[in-house]
Amino acid sequence: MSPIKIYHNPKCSNSRNALTLLRERGYEPEVVLYLDTPPTRQELQDIIQATAVSARALMRSKEAIYGELGLDNPDLTEDALINAMLAHPVLMNRPIVVTPKGTRLCRPPEVVLEILPTT
Repeated sequence: MSPIKIYHNPKCSNSRNALTLLRERGYEPEVVLYLDTPPTRQELQDIIQATAVSARALMRSKEAIYGELGLDNPDLTEDALINAMLAHPVLMNRPIVVTPKGTRLCRPPEVVLEILPTT
Protein backbone atom coordinates (compact mmCIF):
# COMPACT_ATOMS: atom_id res chain seq x y z
CA MET A 1 0.00 0.00 0.00
CA SER A 2 1.22 3.49 -0.84
CA PRO A 3 2.14 5.72 2.09
CA ILE A 4 0.19 8.48 0.30
CA LYS A 5 -3.55 8.45 -0.31
CA ILE A 6 -5.61 10.97 -2.27
CA TYR A 7 -9.38 11.21 -2.06
CA HIS A 8 -9.85 12.14 -5.68
CA ASN A 9 -12.51 13.32 -8.07
CA PRO A 10 -11.15 13.22 -11.64
CA LYS A 11 -13.69 15.87 -12.72
CA CYS A 12 -12.17 18.41 -10.30
CA SER A 13 -9.24 20.48 -11.58
CA ASN A 14 -7.84 20.97 -8.06
CA SER A 15 -7.91 17.22 -7.53
CA ARG A 16 -6.30 16.50 -10.91
CA ASN A 17 -3.61 19.10 -10.28
CA ALA A 18 -2.78 17.75 -6.82
CA LEU A 19 -2.46 14.24 -8.28
CA THR A 20 -0.19 15.61 -11.02
CA LEU A 21 2.00 17.35 -8.44
CA LEU A 22 2.36 14.07 -6.51
CA ARG A 23 3.30 12.13 -9.64
CA GLU A 24 5.71 14.81 -10.87
CA ARG A 25 7.58 14.42 -7.60
CA GLY A 26 7.82 10.66 -8.00
CA TYR A 27 4.92 9.52 -5.81
CA GLU A 28 2.27 7.09 -6.96
CA PRO A 29 -0.48 7.53 -4.37
CA GLU A 30 -3.34 5.24 -3.57
CA VAL A 31 -6.16 6.95 -5.46
CA VAL A 32 -9.54 6.71 -3.76
CA LEU A 33 -12.40 7.67 -6.06
CA TYR A 34 -14.49 8.71 -3.08
CA LEU A 35 -17.68 9.22 -5.08
CA ASP A 36 -17.54 5.52 -6.02
CA THR A 37 -15.98 4.29 -2.77
CA PRO A 38 -16.85 6.70 0.03
CA PRO A 39 -14.88 6.59 3.25
CA THR A 40 -16.35 4.75 6.20
CA ARG A 41 -17.57 6.73 9.19
CA GLN A 42 -14.32 5.94 11.01
CA GLU A 43 -12.19 6.97 8.02
CA LEU A 44 -14.07 10.24 7.68
CA GLN A 45 -13.76 10.94 11.40
CA ASP A 46 -10.03 10.15 11.18
CA ILE A 47 -9.65 12.57 8.24
CA ILE A 48 -11.46 15.32 10.14
CA GLN A 49 -9.30 14.76 13.22
CA ALA A 50 -6.07 14.60 11.18
CA THR A 51 -6.84 17.85 9.35
CA ALA A 52 -7.69 19.56 12.65
CA VAL A 53 -10.72 21.25 11.12
CA SER A 54 -14.45 20.78 11.54
CA ALA A 55 -16.62 18.57 9.37
CA ARG A 56 -18.17 21.77 8.00
CA ALA A 57 -14.74 22.94 6.81
CA LEU A 58 -14.45 19.79 4.68
CA MET A 59 -17.85 20.23 3.05
CA ARG A 60 -18.61 21.62 -0.38
CA SER A 61 -21.15 24.32 0.39
CA LYS A 62 -21.57 25.09 -3.33
CA GLU A 63 -23.27 21.75 -3.99
CA ALA A 64 -27.02 22.10 -4.52
CA ILE A 65 -27.70 19.33 -2.01
CA TYR A 66 -25.94 21.36 0.69
CA GLY A 67 -28.73 23.93 0.55
CA GLU A 68 -31.47 21.38 -0.08
CA LEU A 69 -30.55 19.57 3.15
CA GLY A 70 -30.28 22.81 5.13
CA LEU A 71 -26.64 22.13 5.96
CA ASP A 72 -25.97 25.84 6.32
CA ASN A 73 -27.75 25.67 9.68
CA PRO A 74 -25.07 26.59 12.25
CA ASP A 75 -26.85 24.52 14.92
CA LEU A 76 -26.13 21.22 13.14
CA THR A 77 -23.77 18.97 15.05
CA GLU A 78 -20.54 17.46 13.74
CA ASP A 79 -22.30 14.10 13.72
CA ALA A 80 -25.13 15.47 11.56
CA LEU A 81 -22.63 16.91 9.09
CA ILE A 82 -20.68 13.64 8.99
CA ASN A 83 -23.93 11.75 8.39
CA ALA A 84 -24.69 14.05 5.45
CA MET A 85 -21.26 13.49 3.90
CA LEU A 86 -21.58 9.73 4.33
CA ALA A 87 -25.01 9.75 2.69
CA HIS A 88 -23.90 12.18 -0.05
CA PRO A 89 -20.15 11.86 -0.74
CA VAL A 90 -20.38 14.70 -3.26
CA LEU A 91 -20.47 16.97 -0.20
CA MET A 92 -16.84 16.10 0.63
CA ASN A 93 -14.44 18.74 -0.53
CA ARG A 94 -11.46 17.57 -2.51
CA PRO A 95 -8.76 16.64 -2.86
CA ILE A 96 -7.89 15.37 0.57
CA VAL A 97 -4.36 13.99 0.70
CA VAL A 98 -3.00 11.76 3.46
CA THR A 99 0.77 11.33 3.84
CA PRO A 100 3.07 10.27 6.68
CA LYS A 101 3.63 14.02 7.31
CA GLY A 102 -0.04 14.93 7.62
CA THR A 103 -3.49 15.20 6.11
CA ARG A 104 -4.73 18.26 4.26
CA LEU A 105 -7.52 19.52 2.07
CA CYS A 106 -5.31 20.51 -0.86
CA ARG A 107 -7.04 23.63 -2.09
CA PRO A 108 -5.12 25.09 -3.77
CA PRO A 109 -3.36 21.95 -5.02
CA GLU A 110 0.07 23.26 -4.03
CA VAL A 111 -0.83 22.64 -0.39
CA VAL A 112 0.12 19.02 -1.08
CA LEU A 113 3.78 20.10 -1.22
CA GLU A 114 3.65 20.97 2.50
CA ILE A 115 2.97 17.35 3.48
CA LEU A 116 5.22 15.40 1.14
CA PRO A 117 7.65 13.09 2.89
CA THR A 118 11.25 14.22 2.76
CA THR A 119 13.53 11.89 0.87
